[in-house]
Order: sequence, then structure tokens, then C-alpha cells
Amino acid sequence: MAEDIKAKLQRYKTAPFDSRFPNQNQTKNCWQNYLDFHRCEKAMAAKGADASPCQWYYRVYKSLCPTSWVTTWDEYREEGTFPGKI
Repeated sequence: MAEDIKAKLQRYKTAPFDSRFPNQNQTKNCWQNYLDFHRCEKAMAAKGADASPCQWYYRVYKSLCPTSWVTTWDEYREEGTFPGKI
């Protein structure tokens, strides 16, 4: 399975179609992948497992989200005022 994930990451070009977000506006898709990445990292760290599968969410949100949003969200997480549940 790890080889399958690594192969998908190597073929990765841009965010694939996600049927949960069929509209042109991809704001919710960006937000969800940002949350999923940080949830995944937190879960893997709690298990003591390798967090490489989380890179999928990272690459998707980096592809979809404006840098200014990500920077702001990261600052909020550091301050403890982030509105999302991670």
C-alpha cells in the first residue's frame, strides 16, 4: 500500500476532481484538504507512524489554496485561535 501511495504522489500534477465539491468555487475543497492534512499529521504522530500518506492532502491544498490563506491559518493555529477542528 505504501508503494501505491508513493506512486500516486509521483504522478501527481494538480488537484484531481472531487465529487464532494462539483462547483467551480473550490474554497470548501481547499479548506477541507487543509483540515484533513493537519488531522492526518496529528493522527499519525499519535500512532507513531510515518506521516507520508498525509502528503496527498498537503499537495492538494497547496494546489488549491491561496498562499495568504494558508499563512493566516498557520498563524491562527500557532496562536490557538484557529476556527477549524483539528
